[in-house]
Amino acid sequence: MTVGEIFLESLSTGVITEHEVDWLASHQTSFDRPEEAAAIRLGRLMDQGQINLGCRLPEPMLRHQEVLVDWIEPLGRRRRSNHHRAVA
Repeated sequence: MTVGEIFLESLSTGVITEHEVDWLASHQTSFDRPEEAAAIRLGRLMDQGQINLGCRLPEPMLRHQEVLVDWIEPLGRRRRSNHHRAVA
């Protein structure tokens, strides 16, 4: 794990994990100036609420969620609304 990897992953997802924060805190004494600047920037982004402490869902889970929201749920709603019309 590197500061750069944590920085880019956090920026791209909007999430930093507790494990990553712990790693940053425990390794901060060995950071060079650019790494220190990146860690400080991450802290500021967290303070501003642009990066949140949490967990990242694995990519397959995200794709499943997209399918659920975009395809399965709407079809289910249509089916229920058609069923109510037929019963009424």
